[in-house]
Amino acid sequence: MNQTKELGTESIGKLLLKFSIPAITGMIVSALYNIVDRIYIGHIKGVGSFALSGLAITFPISVIIMAFGMLVGIGASAVISIKLGEKDKNTADDILGNALILITIISLVIGILGVLFLNKLLILFGASKSSIPYAKAYIQIILMGSVFQNIGFGINNIIRAEGNPKMAMLTMVFGAVINIILDPILIFGFNMGIEGAAIATVISQAFNTLWVLKYFTFKNSGSILKLNKANLKLNKHIIKQIFAIGMAPFSMQIASSLVIILYNKGLYSYGGDLAIAAMGILNSISMLVFMPIFGISQGIQPIIGYNYGAKLYPRVLKVLKLAITLGTCIVTIGFIAVQLFAKPLISVFVGNNPALINLGARGLRIDLIFLPILGFQILGASYFQAINEAKISMILSILRQVIVLIPLILILPLFFKLDGLWLSQPCADIIASALTAFFLYKSIEGLKEKSIGNKEIEEKLSKQ
Repeated sequence: MNQTKELGTESIGKLLLKFSIPAITGMIVSALYNIVDRIYIGHIKGVGSFALSGLAITFPISVIIMAFGMLVGIGASAVISIKLGEKDKNTADDILGNALILITIISLVIGILGVLFLNKLLILFGASKSSIPYAKAYIQIILMGSVFQNIGFGINNIIRAEGNPKMAMLTMVFGAVINIILDPILIFGFNMGIEGAAIATVISQAFNTLWVLKYFTFKNSGSILKLNKANLKLNKHIIKQIFAIGMAPFSMQIASSLVIILYNKGLYSYGGDLAIAAMGILNSISMLVFMPIFGISQGIQPIIGYNYGAKLYPRVLKVLKLAITLGTCIVTIGFIAVQLFAKPLISVFVGNNPALINLGARGLRIDLIFLPILGFQILGASYFQAINEAKISMILSILRQVIVLIPLILILPLFFKLDGLWLSQPCADIIASALTAFFLYKSIEGLKEKSIGNKEIEEKLSKQ
């Protein structure tokens, strides 16, 4: 249990670096799955822009698949962090087993239903006659391999939760490197086009799954938690706990999928397949900017969860403050880069396509205009998730993506056309950040009150 004990004793700065840097690396590498696919697909001669549009149409389906991985993986990892803080390893083992069974069953169901209703889904999501062949060719392969995506990604969160962020990072790096190597070989070498990109992704995710399962089953793997027959039985109480916490990131992902669908329909109305392709590229670049913040978010989960479970509230506050400071610095740097180098960034994905480059650059600059405040908003929602305040976390997560954003997507284009779509997200960002600040203030004041006069906490801190 030494790996978890340090969560309550090591200096906050060292812990944040130890857990966040591997998580950031892992998240950036994870983002490369979609980004590398888009770069190669965008350079397929004669069909690049239509293929990119098709890939953008499938993105909501990929997001939905990942949503279920997050529902179980993040929910289980948060509960495990708290249980380890309470020194309850047996329950933590049971949560791991339940998470694996749940994620496998859910992923198989999603894959089967997705393939059966694929044509209807793609039309519903806004595919045009030009883009639907590419969309179908790519996403049906991804759906068939969805179980690998969710086990590799979802259960990997638990590796981080038990105090081994480096191994969690290596899992993501391992899969991404395989994907990057296979992409050009299958797409261009074997002339498989967009199907080659999908096959490369599924193969790399299958390797991730084997890696994760090996870690939790082999005796000398270094894991604290172990998978065995006894904990592979579903438990209603554990499932409720997992779903209660995992519902916030799950809801955010599902909402994100709905938003992308609405965006795609609006984009096609005001700019055709070219505008949809531009949004696909914009999402890839945004992903690169946000992944470090999501990495910090994942990094602080076990630290906050453990210390909250151990009632070391001053340490919880220190982690939150430092994480928000670091996150704000990162998104500010990203904001500067996006505003100054929008066109070069877009051109990486499409080569020489002036119309798409100009359209994408304008959208990118407008969409991320309030980027400097988003580190605070995302990390604030993650904090409530880590302390088991699932309802608040869910409200803050879906506020930016649903409650405010969807009406703006529907209303602003009526006045500003395509620019109205680009403006929707930054307007929602302002409102969501204000509400996050309100909830954070109330929670922080509550933790300060709990800390005052608590001799047990003071004694623990004095020994550090």
